[in-house]
Parts: sequence; structure tokens; C-alpha cells
Amino acid sequence: MNPIIREAKPEDRPFIEEISRLTWGGDYLAYVFEEWVKEGGLYVLELGRTVIGTVRITVFPQRVGWMEGLRVHPDYRGRGYGKILHRFVLGVGEALFEGGKIDALEFSTQAFNRVSVSLGTRDGFSGIGRFYNLKANVSDFEPLRPERTDLVMSDMVFGIMPLGWKFVHKSPEALEWLMERGEAYRMGSLKFLAPKVTTPDLTFTPLSVEPDIIAAMLPAMAWVAKEKGLEVFYVVLPEELGREIPSLREFGLQTWGDVEGPNVLVFRKELG
Repeated sequence: MNPIIREAKPEDRPFIEEISRLTWGGDYLAYVFEEWVKEGGLYVLELGRTVIGTVRITVFPQRVGWMEGLRVHPDYRGRGYGKILHRFVLGVGEALFEGGKIDALEFSTQAFNRVSVSLGTRDGFSGIGRFYNLKANVSDFEPLRPERTDLVMSDMVFGIMPLGWKFVHKSPEALEWLMERGEAYRMGSLKFLAPKVTTPDLTFTPLSVEPDIIAAMLPAMAWVAKEKGLEVFYVVLPEELGREIPSLREFGLQTWGDVEGPNVLVFRKELG
């Protein structure tokens, strides 16, 4: 029986929910499935009449093809299906390049996801960004309600701007992209960003690099997470703040994963 890869359809949801449930103790895939099907670029790998894997590619600002959502059902891992999906999405990327839509491919992954890192580096991807993803418990804070706000170019304090586990390069186009797909909040003059779509791994981007300011935003982040029915939330910070991690732990942020240093990596491959 040969697998086929096709565009995802709404009726694939039961398969996606099962893959999501069995990935890392509960993955975000089921929460974004409807949005991804609507926007396009989501593909499934089907064996017989069973969907056993997924992958997605979309066009980001700065002519980037963003790859994400590569998943294989646990019952079918170790049989090369992940490589099939990876090769497929690279082919879609090449077609987008030949069509004049992108100049490069990018993706992010956990630093300890050795399979993703290996597949990427073997196929010519190089690391362009390293980030810390830190965890916090809502119950550790007295939630403080923030206000909704807008973003301006001066809010783009990082060269590569995170929005959850997606990353875009600083530019006016990227600012529009972030405003369309994100929600910006403020406490006085302090701002932070979150994805519009709520997932169990809700991740905030503080629009400041000062540890004390980041700490001051945590009660407001806790309020947003609590309003969304979550007990934990995450904060993403660039590698440059690594020296501040010990002090941030004192404010309630926790490291996770089995690697020392940044636990989120961003990779890029130039095409052509």
C-alpha cells in the first residue's frame, strides 16, 4: 500500500485530533487545524483511508516559505514517513521559488528534536536564531488585566520576531503580518504580543529586553492566559538574554527540556 499526500480537508479533523492528542502529551495541531485548512498550505499523508501524518508550508513576509506542523502518528513512526513528508514540503518550496514567490525556506523546532534538526541540516538548512521558551504557572501570579493596543515599528525589538513558534524578519511587511495574526497588549508603556489562536502552549513575546520589565509584564500575561482558560503559559526570549535566565527564574519563569541553553532553534535555507 503506497501512501499519498494531498491537501487537508475539514473531514480530516478526527485523524488530526488523534495525532495531536498522541504527540507530546497533547499538541497544538488540533487547535489550529480549522484555521490552517481555511488558509491553505496544509497537507496530509494518507495510507489507505487513514491520515497518518501532516505538514504545512505558507508564504511569510520577506519572501520566506515557512515550514511547520510535520507530524506522524506514533503507530507509524520509524518507517520513513517523516522523511517522505519532509521531502514533499521541500518540493513544494522549490515550486514556490520557481514561481517567484519565495527566496528561502525556514522552520523552527525544539533543540532536543534531533530528528527535525538532522533532517534540516542534512538538506542544507543553517541555524539563524536561538531562543529560550520559558514556562510559567498562572497560579504563581496575581493576574493584572492589561489593555489591548496596536504595534508600531519601534515595537519590533528583535531582528527575528517571534509569534508563538513562528518567526518573521523585522520589516514593515512583518509588522502588518504580526498585527493581523497576533494580539498586542500593554500595561502603561510596556507591551507584549500573543497569537490570536489560543493553543495549550500559549506563548507571549515581551516587546522589551530588560529582565525587570519582562517580570513586570508577567501578571498581565497570567491574566490573558487565565481568561483563555489556561493554567500555564510560555514566554519566548532571544538567546542574548541567556545570562538573565537565573534572575528570571526568581520571577516565576521555568526552563524545560533536556538541553542546556536555548531550546528553540530557527533554521533557514536559501533557494536557487
